[in-house]
Amino acid sequence: MEPGIIQPQFSDEDSARGYLEAKRWPDGAVCPHCGVVGESYRLKPTENGEKHARKGLWKCGGCREQFSVTVGTIFEDSHIPLHKWLLAIHLLCSSKKGISAHQLMRNLSLGSYRTAWFMAHRIRYAMTQEPLSSKLAGIVEVDETYIGGKTTRASRYRGEAPNPENNPLKNKEAVVILIERGGKIRSMHMECVTAATLKPVLRSMVDESAHVMTDESRVYRKWAGKEFAGHSTVNHSEKEYVRHENGVCITTNTAEGSFSLLKKGLGGIYQHVGKPHLHRYLTEFDFRYNAREVSDDERAQLALSGAGGKRLMYRDSSGRRTV
Repeated sequence: MEPGIIQPQFSDEDSARGYLEAKRWPDGAVCPHCGVVGESYRLKPTENGEKHARKGLWKCGGCREQFSVTVGTIFEDSHIPLHKWLLAIHLLCSSKKGISAHQLMRNLSLGSYRTAWFMAHRIRYAMTQEPLSSKLAGIVEVDETYIGGKTTRASRYRGEAPNPENNPLKNKEAVVILIERGGKIRSMHMECVTAATLKPVLRSMVDESAHVMTDESRVYRKWAGKEFAGHSTVNHSEKEYVRHENGVCITTNTAEGSFSLLKKGLGGIYQHVGKPHLHRYLTEFDFRYNAREVSDDERAQLALSGAGGKRLMYRDSSGRRTV
């Protein structure tokens, strides 16, 4: 989208609905109840002007059920105008570090912060990527970082005995990144990072022929070289970040760079990310990274294509919050 140009689907509800119908149903309306394609017809007001059905309502010629283009999507049962949904998707996909719920609320003139917050989570749910069709291969960088609150280290400077309560990792959450150099990325929240927890993850996501690169952490030392074709490390504690061996660049800088962007987004834009929701934010950053080589419009199209077949409820049938 060129700067200063507002595309039609962002301008009003009718244009947004027509745009979504064209994207979801290129071969004709698809009934979400019976799956029949091209046998549905649009319900319109009667000739005398009396309202027969709300705009955008269709009826299936096979099962005779009524539906709209938003049924079975993240937009279903939402009171937010559809054109605001499409604009929110574009904003979230085009903002390198994300966009806060407060900013969405202001930009889209939404009624409340909670509305904008849940809207953003629905969009992140649409960004959820399918399981890898093939394992990561080639050079795969693996690294971990810790995200969350800070704890004081004052006792260290006062010469006091070590105290578990002053552990710098207290109140922090571990995030592990697997990134194929020049390819895809996968980030995951882990309760703890140990050889026992990492080994099954890498086995399931990294091909045996891969050359795995990590830092000097002991959790990889005894098994990574046996599981994969190669395992190289850089010693960050000795301020070693890059070296070359046999024409191969040994580094985890690609993973470190992705961590830097993630932390800037979580710390500067979102600021307060609860543990139950961390995986959704990781999904958002992974999605943008994996679609980094396409335009903002194409990235928004990819997110929109994932909106179907997904429904995220604020509360379940018993009234308990699900997000």
